Amino acid sequence: MEVIRVKDYDAMSKEAASFLVERINRLKNPILGLATGSTPEGLYKCLIEEYKQGNVSFKDVKSFNLDEYVGLEKNDPNSYYYFMKDKLFDHVDISLDHVRVPNGVATDLQQECVDHEEAIKAAGGIDVQLLGIGANGHIGFNEPGTPFTSKTQVVDLEESTIQANSRFFNSIEEVPTQAVSMGIETIMNSKEILLLASGASKAGALAKLINGDVTEDVPASVLKNHPNVTVIVDEAAFAVVDGK
Repeated sequence: MEVIRVKDYDAMSKEAASFLVERINRLKNPILGLATGSTPEGLYKCLIEEYKQGNVSFKDVKSFNLDEYVGLEKNDPNSYYYFMKDKLFDHVDISLDHVRVPNGVATDLQQECVDHEEAIKAAGGIDVQLLGIGANGHIGFNEPGTPFTSKTQVVDLEESTIQANSRFFNSIEEVPTQAVSMGIETIMNSKEILLLASGASKAGALAKLINGDVTEDVPASVLKNHPNVTVIVDEAAFAVVDGK
């Protein structure tokens, strides 16, 4: 696991954009695993800027998103499909035929999970999986206690995750309590993983990832078992690792 320390959120976003631009330009048909939430927003802004400057094209990129809330339509402003269009897809030359976000309103959610797995396999697997880390150590929506052998599934969100995500909604009552999420085994099957961590709220989880044992109580700790992981972290998120 390579850990790259940077000053702040903006520096993390720029470093992550440079990382992904290099991979997209090097790989013939890049398959990206993408994430949502506040952590990657700056990265996506930087990628849009790189695209506008002619430094990268997404026309050959295929993408698979980590997760989607159960019960939210694609056009709901709080859905992750809407987020990806608003924050990235609508501003670059990626084909929407080449993007797949789990369908949180599928008639058969279990079949949707199977379909997501099969689509990833059919594409040849994910080249680079982008991750954030939850304050409780979750990756994707794989909460503490999720088996490392899990594949894409419907998950129940912990109260701490619901509370953390309530800032995006008008009230906590509006926050979905379930999501379709790639499983931990699905994430670990990616050829390369890029994890971003920013801010003091992530410091405890990051310390457990870097200094702690590999345990299902801290889902992100499984990344220690992957041969090709890069972590880009700002000083605030690294503080506990440093013992400050």
